[in-house]
Amino acid sequence: MSEERLTASVVGGTGFTGGELLRLLSGHPNFEIAQATSRSAANKTVGHSHPNLRGLDLRFSDPDDLESVDVLFSATPHGVSMEQVDIYFEAADTVVDLSADFRLPTADLYDEWYEGHVAPEYLEKAEYALPELNRENLPGADLIAGGGCNATATILGLKPLVDQGILGPDTGEVVVDVKVGSSEGGAGGGAASSHPERSGVVRPYAPISHRHEAEIAAYLGLDVSFTVHAVDMVRGASATCHVFPDGPVSKGDLWGAYRGAYDEEPFMRLVAGGGGVYRYPEPKAVAGTNHGEVGFELDASNERVVVFSAIDNMMKGSAGQAVHAANIALDLPETAGLEFEGLHPVGSP
Repeated sequence: MSEERLTASVVGGTGFTGGELLRLLSGHPNFEIAQATSRSAANKTVGHSHPNLRGLDLRFSDPDDLESVDVLFSATPHGVSMEQVDIYFEAADTVVDLSADFRLPTADLYDEWYEGHVAPEYLEKAEYALPELNRENLPGADLIAGGGCNATATILGLKPLVDQGILGPDTGEVVVDVKVGSSEGGAGGGAASSHPERSGVVRPYAPISHRHEAEIAAYLGLDVSFTVHAVDMVRGASATCHVFPDGPVSKGDLWGAYRGAYDEEPFMRLVAGGGGVYRYPEPKAVAGTNHGEVGFELDASNERVVVFSAIDNMMKGSAGQAVHAANIALDLPETAGLEFEGLHPVGSP
């Protein structure tokens, strides 16, 4: 694996995810941050937007003045990267996009779930960033598309069942309930993400037809009944998946499926009803880290498997996933820059 230093830029650096990228890259042994861009904060220090990065000697520059770098990370809102992708590739050999712009495989899906796509020729070139799902296709990839945080949590929970044939397009029903923190709405999340409105709520905001269903269908081959709730936390996405397989499933089958899928994965933890307070996956336990937790319980009397998964939506669900995928694409140590194990106790994640 390469030990060279690579230059990197972050487009859209003032947002929450942009700040997470800058935090990770500033401590990464193989990356040197060349540039962070922002129209609204051009010439201001990075610490002006991200107080945890006040020690980083870097100012935001205008995104119209991109420097030549090895890797460009784009943390812009949906719709920006697809319009700028040619310019991105003029500036960098490898582009990692954290928006929804390249994460679906076909233009037809963008017509159905978004507002179409202006650069559909790039879709077949893009590789889905989640290494636990798409590791074999990431080495050498020059366009990497980050997964959605709700989809990521759900895919990590259900993938072992799909791999073992317990679950598939014609083998069972799945109902998914996801609860997410306010940071999912971004730094400009609006009234619904403001503290007075968010405090104390368990609010369904996408009861049906959430766009992340398209990712789950595209990459797991599953149509799921999917609902998302906004809850009173800052970081985190927690998915509870109610799975009704067509045939009998034992606890041994489940342990075999999850251990087989994740025992060798550096960032996955199996948390399935052990002792102590944290008996099942919780976002609080992975806050600030690139770890994902998965667990399950078998409800034999109702022929149901309940699957739990938890991630930090800005890390495993966004910036951490992007850096992890870039490490693999560029033949860097897979865990480089992502070794932080988290804190306990912590306040609101």
